Amino acid sequence: MSNNAGKLYLCATPIGNLEDITLRVLRVLKEVDLIAAEDTRHTRKLLSHYDIHIPLTSYHRHNIEEKSQFLLTKLLAGEHIALVSDAGMPGISDPGEEMVALAIENGIEVIPLPGASAVIAALVISGFSTRSFMFAGFLPASKKARRDRLIELKKQTETLVFYEAPHRITEMLQDVMHCLGDRRISLSRELTKKFEQTVRGTASEAINSLKTDRPRGEFTVVVEGAGESESGEVADLWGDMTIAEHVELFLLQGLDRKEALKRVAVLRGIPKKEVYSHYVQSKENLLR
Repeated sequence: MSNNAGKLYLCATPIGNLEDITLRVLRVLKEVDLIAAEDTRHTRKLLSHYDIHIPLTSYHRHNIEEKSQFLLTKLLAGEHIALVSDAGMPGISDPGEEMVALAIENGIEVIPLPGASAVIAALVISGFSTRSFMFAGFLPASKKARRDRLIELKKQTETLVFYEAPHRITEMLQDVMHCLGDRRISLSRELTKKFEQTVRGTASEAINSLKTDRPRGEFTVVVEGAGESESGEVADLWGDMTIAEHVELFLLQGLDRKEALKRVAVLRGIPKKEVYSHYVQSKENLLR
């Protein structure tokens, strides 16, 4: 650690209700030399509410490279900086990890100030196992990439937690049904706010609820982990199907060979080259 350098504080901010901020975060926000915020307009409202008048600078995904160097210069000069996102802990599906890595690389002390978290809040009220869970963040925007990612997660026995935007939530749940089956889920939105809501049931039931209740606000989706039949080493879902037959099944469903090989490799948890070898060998046997 550099003796004369300042400290970088990662400050968790409210995910909705302004009262969900810690006394420690408030103290640090009043004591630092500069606050780096994802959206200065949003953060200014929070600071105004608590009568905090520390200089602000923007730090968002479009200026990360430039601003990271700017903040590093300040830190090396001895200034203390608080990094905040619009909601929750910076660095979790929000800007922050790049700045943390740069600070560590340059011997800057990084101090986390924990607080509100949509992931934890939605998880503990889901009713699913909290002994082990996996936060998968936002799924890809495109249907193909989103389904590929869900297929990769199909065998995970841990409870799964995702973030999703309102304009994609219905498609996302449809893909959950397609790739994971009609699993039990817990769908939370507007957490800690006036119109906080959590819907529990199967994926299909959640989709139906969204038909009568227009999606608004960012969603936190908690999905029950895979059961034994889905997480077993050879996936009981395929019974006595050979690897080559499994590939043929996907080909019949309209996938090209490359995609079919990839899907089988992911679902069975084996290397793609092994799937390819079995498939080619099967074809050669047919020609003999």
